[in-house]
Amino acid sequence: MKITVQRSGGVAAITRVWTVDAASSEDKQRWMPIVEACPWDQVPSRGQVAGQVAGQVAGQADRFMYSIRAGQHRATLPETAVTGPWHTLVEHAKVEGRETLR
Repeated sequence: MKITVQRSGGVAAITRVWTVDAASSEDKQRWMPIVEACPWDQVPSRGQVAGQVAGQVAGQADRFMYSIRAGQHRATLPETAVTGPWHTLVEHAKVEGRETLR
């Protein structure tokens, strides 16, 4: 299973990507509970996310956006929504993943 976390936006508008290749049985056993804990079915559509970002209060315009992929799962979330299991997944990917800049 390939897991990719892409963070874009912010003041500098630098896109950073963290990629994890959970190929071994041990890696899959460790990553699957983290991935499955995320509420993939509750992710708003891209249009709803754009509306959320546009509706942010003044002073928060430079927040990050996260695009997360794990196997067949896809999610795009504003920084303020990366909480709970999403936060756990993102932080694990940042620590254990291979980082690239775009």
